[in-house]
Amino acid sequence: MKLSKLVIAAAVVAAGASSVATSALAQAKEQFFPLLSYRTGPYAPNGVPWANGKQDYIKMINARDGGINGVKLTFEECETGYATDRGVECYERLKSRPGVSLFDPQATGITFALTEKAPVDKIPLMTLGYGLSVAQDGQAFKWNFPFMGSYWTGADILIQHIGKANGGLDKLKGKKIALVYHDSPFGKEPIPLLQERAKMHGFELQMLPVTAPGVEQKATWLQVRQSRPDYVLLWGWGVMNSTALKEAQATGYPRDKMYGVWWAGAEPDVRDVGEGAKGYNALALNTSGQQPKVIQDILKNVHDKGQGTGPKDEVGSVLYTRGVIIQMLAVESVRRAQERFGKGKVMTGEQVRWGMENLALDQKKLDALGFGGVMRPLSTSCADHMGSTWARVHTWDGSKWNFSSDWYQADEQILKPMVKAGADKYLADKKMTRRDAADCQS
Repeated sequence: MKLSKLVIAAAVVAAGASSVATSALAQAKEQFFPLLSYRTGPYAPNGVPWANGKQDYIKMINARDGGINGVKLTFEECETGYATDRGVECYERLKSRPGVSLFDPQATGITFALTEKAPVDKIPLMTLGYGLSVAQDGQAFKWNFPFMGSYWTGADILIQHIGKANGGLDKLKGKKIALVYHDSPFGKEPIPLLQERAKMHGFELQMLPVTAPGVEQKATWLQVRQSRPDYVLLWGWGVMNSTALKEAQATGYPRDKMYGVWWAGAEPDVRDVGEGAKGYNALALNTSGQQPKVIQDILKNVHDKGQGTGPKDEVGSVLYTRGVIIQMLAVESVRRAQERFGKGKVMTGEQVRWGMENLALDQKKLDALGFGGVMRPLSTSCADHMGSTWARVHTWDGSKWNFSSDWYQADEQILKPMVKAGADKYLADKKMTRRDAADCQS
């Protein structure tokens, strides 16, 4: 009798455990997005709106659409302070979470550190507008996706624009262009492209590194005052940008001869300088403002319900919108993966990687997603992990940004040989080979 009761009790426990397991599986239908961020330190003014845009887009997709084909989106932020070691710690802590999709490292230094880890862990890296320029070559870098542009494409477009302003690239011969750059992997990344363009067009390239975080630049701008370059390219981030503009004003260097990368062209970079930054130019990957449908949807479904991540008046700012774009591309990569591997299912990092490599966001699709006018169409492939190289120039008028150029594309005739050579060197150094056709289809 006792044995019989024990058997029955064991059966009840087993049934209960089975039901708990089933319930846990049902609850686990969640796609997890690890969000590396920096809300503290000298880069916080730029890092905060970027992080807020990503969070709000996830909240909006859950509230408006119920997730991706019924799969709820979850996230967890991890503070890196823009430091490479802390970024790696965040990655290691979050990479094993169930339903992990991809990582957006939010720093070129962290990207460098994770590039060798991603293939082992089979988790893709999205580095929109930053990271390794040679990672555009998807046949060499299977797990890196520098969507929308790299520092080589940005530098190339700036030289094109300056050449056009002078009546042609041939008019750059004999001119002096200074690169004031953050002395880090981020700041050094455009140098090979600028050196190539200098060799082609005969201009002198002056390189002026700024020690991170960039609050002390007096010596740098003393050099600028002494050498009087025709143009200054600003490759800065965070407090370095506003400091550079203040120093330029103090030394009398004309702000209309200054051109920043797209990480030096947002509201935090110029707000404190105000009129003193008037005429300053920077690259733009996206529009800003609260008019786009996607921004209206975020306001309606998130902020109007008191669930916004940051202040409402920040919604639609340059970097906030870029954060929204990044998270949209992450969501659409999962959605694309579901089309192949099963709608309504949680995707693995490997499946999301396939989705990232097979994106096809034409204008009709962007319009449907609410991104009409916000960005250019983007399509990726095994060979091309960037998908788009378009950018414009916008100019600060003392109170707001205004577009001051048409869209440019980077010159692939210059970039492709450089990308291939750089990718081949990387593969040789790591004793790796290019992906074959079968792997491109996998």
